[in-house]
Amino acid sequence: MIRGVGASSGIAMGQAFVIPTWEWDFPEKMIDVTDLAYEFERLYDGIRHSKDELELIKQEIKEVVGQEQAYIFDAHLAILEDPIFMNEIQGIIELQYKAAEVAVKEVIDKFVGMFNLIDDEYMKERALDIKDVGNRLLKHLLGDTSTTVPPIDHPYILVAKELTPSQLAHLDPTNVLGLLTILGGTHSHVSIMARAMSVPYVLGLEGKLLRPIQNGDFLIIDGQEGTLYINPDKITIERYQARKKNWLEFKESLQEIADVAPLTLDRSLVNLHANINSVMEIDQVLRNGASGVGLFRTEYLYMDRDSLPSEEEQFEVYRHAAMQLKGRPIVIRTLDIGGDKKLDYMPLAKEDNPFLGYRAIRISLDRTDLFMTQLRAILRASHYGNVKIMYPMVTSIEEVRQAKAHLERAKLELSSLGVPFNANIEVGLTIEVPAAAIIADVLASEVNFMSIGTNDLVQYVLAVDRMNENIAHLYNPYHPAVIRLLKLVIDAGKRVGIPVGVCGEMAGDIRALPIWLGLGIEELSISVQTLLQVKHRLLSSDAATCKALVDRILICKTSDEILELLAQTEQTESIVGGN
Repeated sequence: MIRGVGASSGIAMGQAFVIPTWEWDFPEKMIDVTDLAYEFERLYDGIRHSKDELELIKQEIKEVVGQEQAYIFDAHLAILEDPIFMNEIQGIIELQYKAAEVAVKEVIDKFVGMFNLIDDEYMKERALDIKDVGNRLLKHLLGDTSTTVPPIDHPYILVAKELTPSQLAHLDPTNVLGLLTILGGTHSHVSIMARAMSVPYVLGLEGKLLRPIQNGDFLIIDGQEGTLYINPDKITIERYQARKKNWLEFKESLQEIADVAPLTLDRSLVNLHANINSVMEIDQVLRNGASGVGLFRTEYLYMDRDSLPSEEEQFEVYRHAAMQLKGRPIVIRTLDIGGDKKLDYMPLAKEDNPFLGYRAIRISLDRTDLFMTQLRAILRASHYGNVKIMYPMVTSIEEVRQAKAHLERAKLELSSLGVPFNANIEVGLTIEVPAAAIIADVLASEVNFMSIGTNDLVQYVLAVDRMNENIAHLYNPYHPAVIRLLKLVIDAGKRVGIPVGVCGEMAGDIRALPIWLGLGIEELSISVQTLLQVKHRLLSSDAATCKALVDRILICKTSDEILELLAQTEQTESIVGGN
């Protein structure tokens, strides 16, 4: 048995398929000054081809891992557009008269070397992204069309020194039993994709193998414990066959609790809603027993197209969603573009800080034509189900009142036409900005509900841009300041008497469940994929115990102290529950 690091849970057993390291070794090639224009043309052609490939991969992989994880390839596209990266390459070509592929290779090696020198797992993982993008560009510059084709007649465990998102995206997921890499990290893009695909993944085996793994070796990997067996004996195989059977039975058993009421041991109800991007996900929402949809991200209706969706088109989507849910609530968030979400047909001015700029409710209140179209569509759909409206990125009571005024105008327009709608439709807002959190009691008096968007709230509280690879490792939902601000918002909602939910990634983090229970949250809106796992832990949790735990958490000085308390709680629950 060889112990590595588990990055994605599950047990895989099967033959190894080893892919070679994706690297080139070529002689340094100098060019004549008269060839500069030609080399730049080659470079730009390579960049265009690389971008086209990445866009295609992004669309294809979205069907497998979902829209949220496909953003990984936006980060790769961003590298090709990064002025520092490109200026370095252009400078070597222009000043040192080196061929484009030589310049690209030098810059890749330089940046990868710099990141690898930093004693930080996150930065080392970003080095792999640069290598992935750089090698893609090199492939085009060198005219290398060779590919390593995996077997199509049997499933396999993919083995590599290090694996890139691009390589994983090109594989048939039905044949990939598991992943095994010598290098890598649990927060890498490949790890994120593996978890989204429910593929077991073990990494971190550098210096631990007595010999290289070869094609055809029979492997067992345990993504929970981070262990590997190479050509194990019969007893080990039988033991892991039994463990795999138990693991699969546990996953299947989760389906058995789909229709169980989401109650804690001491009978506290926490509605578990789902976050969705499209109507196509509602079947899974219903199958997993969600209490409703707590966040319908409407911006995806506007993306991957050439023009704005009409009122009729939006109405049909919202109506269909509301009817499918058969009375369960659906919270439709109004358009939330800007920041990292762009529309090709509606270009926004370049901003130094787009996450602090023209986005979300600010665009809606400025482009009232877009806003009114969407509000009318949502109102019309409210006649067919339990539809609610939620405004994103609110920072002041003035914005809420302006949005409500537009909603009233939309109601008058529909009434004049005799179009039916729910005149008492509930209206809420997301708490994503520190200013909104601090005046949550004031905002609460204007709406029917509030939902905490932890993704943005955490990055604004900590002044950490999640998309900035140099500092993203500082993004920490368990920072004491974050926990205290969460309590402030939830307490404000209780005082005014309106429900407060959570709809960011932290809502679906099982580690955080005791915090939500201890703070008295009555609704969590999470990804469909993790909903049943959260419910499984909820059913074995005690809200009163969690409240006492939160009292201890609120006096912690560091996130490490908070995480340690949460880990102890999880271990205690496992012992009590017999898991």
